[in-house]
Amino acid sequence: MKNPRNAQEKTPRELGYCMPAEWSKHDAIWLAWPHDPTTFTSGVEKVERTFVQIISLLHKDECVNLFVKDQCMKQKVSSLLQAHNVDLKRVRFFVFDYADVWFRDYGPIFVKHDSDLAMVHWTFNSWGEKYEELMKDAQIPHEINKAMRLPCFEPGIVLEGGSVDVNGKGTLLTTEQCLLNKNRNSCLTKEEIEKFLKDYLGVTHVIWLKSGIAGDDTDGHVDDLARFVNPTTVVCGFDNGDDENSEALRKNFELLQQSTDQKGNKLEVIKLPMPGNVCYEGKRLPASYTNFYIGNRTVLVPTFESENDQIAVSILQKLFPQRNVVGINCVDLICGFGAIHCISQQQPV
Repeated sequence: MKNPRNAQEKTPRELGYCMPAEWSKHDAIWLAWPHDPTTFTSGVEKVERTFVQIISLLHKDECVNLFVKDQCMKQKVSSLLQAHNVDLKRVRFFVFDYADVWFRDYGPIFVKHDSDLAMVHWTFNSWGEKYEELMKDAQIPHEINKAMRLPCFEPGIVLEGGSVDVNGKGTLLTTEQCLLNKNRNSCLTKEEIEKFLKDYLGVTHVIWLKSGIAGDDTDGHVDDLARFVNPTTVVCGFDNGDDENSEALRKNFELLQQSTDQKGNKLEVIKLPMPGNVCYEGKRLPASYTNFYIGNRTVLVPTFESENDQIAVSILQKLFPQRNVVGINCVDLICGFGAIHCISQQQPV
């Protein structure tokens, strides 16, 4: 891990930058095309169809910045998208030999100050050095900034984008299981990590949930547990039964009920059902409806061929009345241990 930043450098917060909420207007969504059969063991072609559906639904309302490994893949993907009526003028390709698709975690987090855009390049260590073959994706933010040439802040500590969620007004959600894990930043205390969150994402208040769901190899990313849907409202995954996730989800729900926003006001906490035990080849997968993506006009919700799919979509539709909430079958995508939010990163206007 790199040493934390030089104390003489000004932080994003000192310069007036902060991370916008996901429902703020986007200029683009960032994705990386799926290709690795060792990630998607149920079939890469099935996951490609999922990506085509996602791009088709979003590209008219926000541009698609899409990584491909080489020119051959670019040609293949271009033809596939055109065959599904995607306007390639709305798709910008970036050619780089990346490893995998989990853009939320290895990509930059964009921050804003008025109309000025910058990026925060956190250190990516493949979720606690679990997958050495994926470490090359730590270079993605540098590749992005070769084209964008934005101010780029490098805190020098490990953090993945899926481990945090913000309301855009000063409050951030995260989990102790992930950010306090010794496989991330063992030399830092909870207070020191919280200061990095405040300094580099411009927040003033941090809510610490406890632990994540079964099958999650990220050590408890918050985007599988709870998400802001407006500045004062959080949806929280919840299971009333005796599933192995039930107790952890209940504890997180109770913590949120006791939590406040940056002004000290109680949050409204809404239960979102879980899809149940989603498995592939005997392995429990981290399936959760909270792994949705909030686009400019469309909210994409992962579904898992569960009886709770439509219930979750309906709850979120009521919470996003100005957007069209669409369920995307992620049975094949989740075999890689992530869903729609995990593969995407928004770039604010």
